Amino acid sequence: MPKSPNPIDIHVGSRVRLRRMMINMSQEKLGESLDLTFQQIQKYEKGANRIGASRLYTIAKILDVPVSFFFEDMPDSADPKVSANAGALNEPDQTPFVMDFVSSAEGLQLNTAFSKIGSAETRRKIVDLVKTLAD
Repeated sequence: MPKSPNPIDIHVGSRVRLRRMMINMSQEKLGESLDLTFQQIQKYEKGANRIGASRLYTIAKILDVPVSFFFEDMPDSADPKVSANAGALNEPDQTPFVMDFVSSAEGLQLNTAFSKIGSAETRRKIVDLVKTLAD
């Protein structure tokens, strides 16, 4: 039976994908910068292959972010030493779903367009509209 990816590797990989997509860089381009194939980048982004410290440092330089960026917003459940319910109010953890959406092409387009709306009131009304449509 194949071993499942470590939740921390999955999170770090999803953050690599998020940043790569934010700056509109292809997997091929990132792979070329690292002297790797795009398939290896895919494996990193899915968490199937672990990213070593020196390679993560290089990726951070290429993507122009601090190494800490890849560990931001990591759910407590990704760390086996932290209880899955530490600090939670017994609500389901939506973090993986949210990160998947934000990392998608549609999520990035929506976030980019939304952030350009100058009026806080207009942004609030859009959120209210989306909530209504979702119900």
